[in-house]
Amino acid sequence: MKTKKLTTLGLSAALALILSYVESLLPPLMAVPGVKVGLPNIVILFLLYRYGWREAGGVSLIRLLLSAALFTGFAAFFYGLSGAVLSLAGSTLLKKSGRFSHLGVSVAGGVLHNLGQITLAALVLESGYLFAYLPVLLLSGTVAGAVVGLLAGILIRRADVR
Repeated sequence: MKTKKLTTLGLSAALALILSYVESLLPPLMAVPGVKVGLPNIVILFLLYRYGWREAGGVSLIRLLLSAALFTGFAAFFYGLSGAVLSLAGSTLLKKSGRFSHLGVSVAGGVLHNLGQITLAALVLESGYLFAYLPVLLLSGTVAGAVVGLLAGILIRRADVR
């Protein structure tokens, strides 16, 4: 791996971790538990466009591990991982299709992230009733994905990443 790329990925992981911490300090956006903007995903979306899914996924995994160790605990790691895997897979497919802007890719990623987390929660708790929470999560995933997409879009354009 080239030094510049390795340095960029290392700094990206650090920035994503810092954004996780900053997000943990923010008051809840809604009266609904678990709803967040997903600020670290600005970095992940940027990396998806700059390098590809492997690098974006690697930085996401490192960020999740460090965040779990430092802030949230390892139960949160598995929920974050379930959302991140589904989100990255869907975002990668939509990006490769060429039919969606970075905003559309991000909104889909936000919705898929929430879908992955609620699915894991339903499996762990053995309760389909958790899917009643899905409309709120779909709405929040759409809004969060739009915010992340707009902010990542600025970075993508300024770095001239296609």
